[in-house]
Amino acid sequence: MSKRILITGAAGFIGSHLCDRFIKEDFEVIGMDNLITGDLKNIEHLFPLKNFSFYHQDVSKFIHIPGKLDYILNFASPASPVDYVKWPIQTLKVGSLGTHNCLGLAKAKGARILLASTSEVYGDPLVHPQPEEYWGNVNPIGPRSMYDEAKRFQEAITMAYHNAHGVETRIVRIFNTYGPRMRLNDGRVLPNHFFQAITGEDITVFGDGKQTRSFCYVSDLVDGIYRLLMSDYHLPVNCGNPDEITILQFAEEIIKLTGTKQKIVFHDLPKDDPKQRKPDITKARNILGWEPKIGREEGVKITYDYFKKALNVK
Repeated sequence: MSKRILITGAAGFIGSHLCDRFIKEDFEVIGMDNLITGDLKNIEHLFPLKNFSFYHQDVSKFIHIPGKLDYILNFASPASPVDYVKWPIQTLKVGSLGTHNCLGLAKAKGARILLASTSEVYGDPLVHPQPEEYWGNVNPIGPRSMYDEAKRFQEAITMAYHNAHGVETRIVRIFNTYGPRMRLNDGRVLPNHFFQAITGEDITVFGDGKQTRSFCYVSDLVDGIYRLLMSDYHLPVNCGNPDEITILQFAEEIIKLTGTKQKIVFHDLPKDDPKQRKPDITKARNILGWEPKIGREEGVKITYDYFKKALNVK
C-alpha cells in the first residue's frame, strides 16, 4: 500500500509544488486548503489522479481524515505581508488552533508531521547569517507580529507535542523562496518587481535598497523539505539559498532581464522590515546532504516566463 500524506495549504505556492513532488514519489496525497490565499488552479492538474484528493477546509476547525495517515505537512498560513496584514486574526488562528489540530491528528494517527516555519522567527536579526541556534529579534506587537509570533508559537507547540506525547515532528525554517505559481499581487519583492516591470510601472525599492535577501528556487526548497521529512532529525533546520543580494541589486537584475525602461523609485522602509536575511545552511548540508542547485539567473528566468504567461505577455 502506498504511503498517505496530508498537505495543508495544498493550493498555495509551496504547498502545490509539494503535492506534485509527493505524487511523483507514489504517495497518496490528500490536499487541504480553505482557499483564502490558495488557488485551485495550482492543483487542478492533479484532480484526475486516483491518488490525489482535496478537502476544502479551514484547519483552524476540527480535522477528520478517515483511514490511515503516515505523514502530515503543515503549510496552512498566509505567507506574505499583504496577506497577513489583511488577515491578522486568521493568521494567528491558523498558527495556533490550526497547528494544534494538525498535531492532534498526527498524534491520533501515529503520523510524522513537518511544520513549515519561517526565517521570520529570527525577526530583524542581530546575527548574520542566521543559524538555527539564534533566538531572534522579534517585535511581539509590531505590524508583522501576527505572522512572526504565530510561527514562533507553532514551533513551540510542535516541540511540546514531540516532548510530551512522543509525536514524530520535523521543523523547516523557510527563507525567501520563489518560482512559478507565486501570486502576481503577492506583496513580496520578487513578484512585485516582475509585475511592475511587465506592466510598465516604476520599480519600487523600499529604504535605500541596501537591505539583503537570499532567494531559493522552489524545486530546491521542496527537495530540502522532502529530505527533512524522511530524516530522523526533529529540531529546526534552515532551508534557503545563502547567495545573498541587496534589494537594489535585485531590482537592477530584474530591469536587465526584462529590458524594461522604467526607473527605480524609493519609498520609506516599512516598520520592522528585516535589514539582512541569509540562512546558515550548515545543518541542512551535514544532516540532509542538501544544498540549492538552481542559481538565481536560471530560476529568475523561469519565473519571469511564468509571469509573462500569466499576464498574457509575449
